[in-house]
Amino acid sequence: MSNTGNQLVSNIFKALSHPARLQIIKQLVDGSLCVCEILPRVEIEQSNASQHLSVLKSQGILSSRKEGAMVFYEIKRPEVLEIIQLAEHMIVTELEETKSLVERSF
Repeated sequence: MSNTGNQLVSNIFKALSHPARLQIIKQLVDGSLCVCEILPRVEIEQSNASQHLSVLKSQGILSSRKEGAMVFYEIKRPEVLEIIQLAEHMIVTELEETKSLVERSF
């Protein structure tokens, strides 16, 4: 992959690197939500939420649509859920291996 391609991949991982963004994505697993529904679920300020939503949208992870005064967001690329699940699996596997090593040392 070219340097440009590597940079694009890096940008996606940067977009996923903030806990609030992961929380937002996980809230959207079952479908689109209005910003007014997302805010209380992720417990962040509206200005911060808007910035996080903007980052996720700019990287093509989320899409939005406006209905009257309300803006709804949804996951545009479901592959992002696989990336998150793989990372979570790596963490669980690492924890299990560490636990096993600790138990064997006693």
